[in-house]
Amino acid sequence: MTLSILVSNGQLQNFTHNGINRQYIYYEPPNLPSNAPLVVVLHGYSGSANGIKNYCGMNAVADNNGFAVCYPQGTSDSWGYNFWNVGYDFHWNETVDDVDFLVQLVQYLQIQHNLSSQNTFSTGMSNGGEMSYMLACQQPQNFKAIASVAGTMFDSYWNTCGSSVIPVMEIHGTNDNVNLWAGDYSNATGWGVFYDIDSIISLWVNNNNCTQFTNSTLPDLNTSDGSYVETDKYTNGTNSNEVWLYRVVGGEHDWPGAYGNMDINSSEEIWIFFNQFISSSTSIENENYISTKKRELILRTDLLGRPIKGAYNGIVIYLYSDGTTDKKFELKP
Repeated sequence: MTLSILVSNGQLQNFTHNGINRQYIYYEPPNLPSNAPLVVVLHGYSGSANGIKNYCGMNAVADNNGFAVCYPQGTSDSWGYNFWNVGYDFHWNETVDDVDFLVQLVQYLQIQHNLSSQNTFSTGMSNGGEMSYMLACQQPQNFKAIASVAGTMFDSYWNTCGSSVIPVMEIHGTNDNVNLWAGDYSNATGWGVFYDIDSIISLWVNNNNCTQFTNSTLPDLNTSDGSYVETDKYTNGTNSNEVWLYRVVGGEHDWPGAYGNMDINSSEEIWIFFNQFISSSTSIENENYISTKKRELILRTDLLGRPIKGAYNGIVIYLYSDGTTDKKFELKP
């Protein structure tokens, strides 16, 4: 695993994972304090890091609330479209491990930019939302909460989610003609078998043991967009976790606030959800949690982020699999 060491707030940067050159855009507001949260934003199928950065407006939310943003880019499939490998039926021959790529990337960024190892979040549009769900199922120890916009969950990884406890948010249009609200259990759309939104929400409500429920209808601020938003909020879960559903009644396959429904700004609503779960990395709870996880050395780097192999003179950064780091001064024997 390697990546470029230049910090850029708009340029694609390189990151080599499993022998594949990957790319991402990193953004942080001016004067970002140390130990700030990190929000990962994942594009949809055929999209790009730069594309979702331009339309989602997350950088502006970061400026106002003090967190860093990473926009990773998927690899290209046989048709030349960028994608996240969540198990689409027509991607049966794809082997890229995007779960591990995203875990390795965020752990490196935490060290490189002095970000919180406890407060990393994932969100995304469509395929990016589906990838966020996959991270929630398989890597809840590395992500504090996830949010999906117009995403769904595929049968390819549904059964890996049974014991995952993590806050989840979904923003979804009832008239979505790509990721159908009612799901697609016969693979009529060709994407593969995916679940209905109500079943997805029920899965996460049950996993998080939420015991309270509130429903409300948000103000219809833009009556010309043909839709309005209802919210279902399930609260009082394990570790005070919550599950939120923003039902965009009449909405389609959109990122509300950028296009489609204009009553809400999805990025602002997502941050409101994430911000509830910010925790201090020095809390006793988190220290106990870290100490119980399997801790394996992933990488040694110098202060500029360059990988080190073998003996070295100087300060060495040790990156471990549980997101923790050590800094040591070494001398060659």
